[in-house]
Amino acid sequence: MVGVLTLGMIIGAIVYNSIFLARFEALITLKSELEVQLEQYEQDIKNLNQFKNQHTVIKSVLPRIEKEAGQDTKRPRLDQVTEAELIKRIKEDLKSFLGRSIYEIDSDARFARKLLERKVYMDVHNKDYTIEVNTILVVDNILQVWVEVRDYVKPPS
Repeated sequence: MVGVLTLGMIIGAIVYNSIFLARFEALITLKSELEVQLEQYEQDIKNLNQFKNQHTVIKSVLPRIEKEAGQDTKRPRLDQVTEAELIKRIKEDLKSFLGRSIYEIDSDARFARKLLERKVYMDVHNKDYTIEVNTILVVDNILQVWVEVRDYVKPPS
């Protein structure tokens, strides 16, 4: 009887610990998402205050990472924390477009493509990634950039 009781306590502790761990991971993911949103909102408020009287300029940059469409793609599966870090770094690279005229988007889009073409982001949560710009669009003074993310493979030396 004591052995069955001990076994029940051990199994109960394992189940409780697994539930606790799952909830803790969900909490960490939610925290990172909320931090990214807060940073985005603070940046948007700052930019909107800066460009509030200018109606034909880019006021915000919104990078988007394209998700996998098929099974055979060589794109890595990104967790939300890594995706948020990559978006933050891409946004940092594109912040030079803030305040630029939306009517000059043709030359700006070419510049953004060359700026980010096969750009390597090193040490994003201990992995390296390369990105490629697929689409650049300006809607409601927001520069939206869709990128593909792939694992970076170092060339043989």
